[in-house]
Amino acid sequence: MNEDIGKLVLRLTLGILILLHGIAKLSNGIGGIENMLVSHGLPAFFAYGVLVSEVLAPLLLILGFYARIGGAIIAINMVVAIALAHSSQLFDISKSGGWALELQGFFLFTAIAVALIGPGKISSNRQ
Repeated sequence: MNEDIGKLVLRLTLGILILLHGIAKLSNGIGGIENMLVSHGLPAFFAYGVLVSEVLAPLLLILGFYARIGGAIIAINMVVAIALAHSSQLFDISKSGGWALELQGFFLFTAIAVALIGPGKISSNRQ
């Protein structure tokens, strides 16, 4: 049972924290992301993928409904975000001594963990 509670805490933590980013993008628009994608030679409509990965995927985690898929989607989103927006900081240390990308790293590796271990028994399904 402790394992399942741990998986629930992991899912809720990642899901809620990523969902807040998605809500901000729903509220403020995705124009900045569209511009960044275009500046890298990618189509602007790819920005809507951010809404899938920062709104839909976190909801999957929170509900425990196809949480492995939600985790995989978030992991892919974070790889793309790191590559496009943060690659220059990949080896940087922050002023407080931590990795400059620790938040992005937390999101990426937590999403990979959820994708690998699944949602646990406290979920809508066990996919």
